[in-house]
Amino acid sequence: MTDPDSRSYRAQGVVLRHVEVGEADQILTFYTLEYGKVQAIAKGIRKLRSRKAGHLEPFSRVELMLARGRNLDVISQAEAQNTYENLRADLKLIAYGAYVIELLDRFTYEEGENRLLFNLLVDTLARLDEGASAQTVVHYYEIQLMDLLGFKPQLQVCAACGERVKPENQFFSAKMGGVLCPNSLSADPGAWRVSLGALKYMRHLQRSPWSKLKNLVIPPEIEPELSSLLERYLTYLLEYGLRTPGFLKAVS
Repeated sequence: MTDPDSRSYRAQGVVLRHVEVGEADQILTFYTLEYGKVQAIAKGIRKLRSRKAGHLEPFSRVELMLARGRNLDVISQAEAQNTYENLRADLKLIAYGAYVIELLDRFTYEEGENRLLFNLLVDTLARLDEGASAQTVVHYYEIQLMDLLGFKPQLQVCAACGERVKPENQFFSAKMGGVLCPNSLSADPGAWRVSLGALKYMRHLQRSPWSKLKNLVIPPEIEPELSSLLERYLTYLLEYGLRTPGFLKAVS
């Protein structure tokens, strides 16, 4: 890592979003390997002859050289390492990628390095790009993201009474962070029903390495319930309605 006291430094990051400013500039937000979330300005990027423009597209994994500025650091060099061309060529995969990016962006602040989060992000984008089942890729990402952020749902025992969950339909409490057995529903009467099938897949995604899941296709009778449950729980944790699920539904 570059000396933090130097006026310029290198970073490897993924473009999360950008905002246009002035006539030709953009402020970009990255999630970087070395520093976590970083904002920086790309001056002149919207000019026709800009050399940086093709290297700073959304989702791109890029090597950066940045110069420290008074308010915002300045991107002096950018070289794309992976632009995930297969992902970009498919509108539905673009929607999944946008969802992955939005989740990370909403859950993180400029609080410093988290290499596990960075690796999860780039691995997820690569898996979407390489053609694994997008639904499996994204649900694995959702569950692993919650684990890394300290929101790992309790799926093995009842979140209220602590008894091991029986092989039957259960309930899921966002408030209590996990499964409620039918006998403990009074602990959260607003808990959502969850079928045994959806619960089994959540457990599988939570405890298994990607190498055991890369060929997994979630059955169509399970997928809508699983998708809805995870989206509702993540929205509860964020206390914020996500934008990209609507885009994903529109292109599905």
